[in-house]
Amino acid sequence: MKISRRDLLLSSTAVIVGTSSFAAQASPGAGAKVSWRLPEKRPFKIIENQWIPLRDGARLAARLWLPEGAETTPVPVVFEYLPYRKRDMTRPRDDHWANAFVPYGFAFVRVDIRGSGESDGILTDEYLPQEQADAVEVIAWLARQHWCTAAVGMRGKSWGGFNSLQVAAKAPPALKAIVTHCATDNRYTDDAHYVGGALMFDKLNWGGEFKTVMIEPPDPAIVGERWHEMWVSRLNSASPVFSEWLRHQRYDAFWQHGSVAADYSQIKCPVYAVGGQTDAYRNFIPQLLANLKVPRKGLMGPWGHRFPPGCRSGAGPRLGRGGDPLVDPVAHGHRYGNHE
Repeated sequence: MKISRRDLLLSSTAVIVGTSSFAAQASPGAGAKVSWRLPEKRPFKIIENQWIPLRDGARLAARLWLPEGAETTPVPVVFEYLPYRKRDMTRPRDDHWANAFVPYGFAFVRVDIRGSGESDGILTDEYLPQEQADAVEVIAWLARQHWCTAAVGMRGKSWGGFNSLQVAAKAPPALKAIVTHCATDNRYTDDAHYVGGALMFDKLNWGGEFKTVMIEPPDPAIVGERWHEMWVSRLNSASPVFSEWLRHQRYDAFWQHGSVAADYSQIKCPVYAVGGQTDAYRNFIPQLLANLKVPRKGLMGPWGHRFPPGCRSGAGPRLGRGGDPLVDPVAHGHRYGNHE
């Protein structure tokens, strides 16, 4: 299926263009040309912590940006879902992203996955079934909010790019489109573990970094006195993830879970896949374009494991930045380079 970049962006309402924010105006009559322009910017408010309740009684912690007027005129929402604490670790980047598109009539929500940040529970490994099930519940919760049009988009880089694809494969009804950066469709051949079946040094490096992610404490300013109990529980429950990864040296069910390549047809919404030519995660773009049957578009440029305008290689051409809400803001320094 051939589709232009503009057509994809227009069809991906919740992620790139929302009916409440980007006006498509046509002059009367058949065959009239459609013009497309940005609306005026408007103020927005930030909700520092929003609890999202789940069916099992757990709560996930979210940071929320709402444009002025959303309470009376609902807007689409963009959802990002990571295990890196929203309160501090990704805070500058999240704020930059929000400033790029929330003023144009979108809500933005950054959720810490179960067991990370201020969210309840324990984090024991990457891309767990529980993580994906929780995301489906979060999307349904967002779609029910009075300030939401019931259109939800998902975006993310690395871990967020992985789970955008994985959640899209669950086909939640309110998920209208995803933008996935620096991700993979096959966790065995194209992740940081066994590239093409060969054990990678990155597996050791990431295993150590991820162990730190698993045991970081919540913020007492959000969770109150129970922060210490939550932290001790995380410390006592952290699993030896590196040993678990070594036990699976073939493409077995462990790696097939979360690999959308096992069945591309499960993805029902439009997909925009973005990657860098020098990133280890780049094969997924041609593979998605070749195998998905939904509207899809790929973008690959002269950068590595970064959002496009964050490239510091000096290579060109560069993507626009500044007031352009259709490209990512500059990537701030990040602590976990492989799975931001």
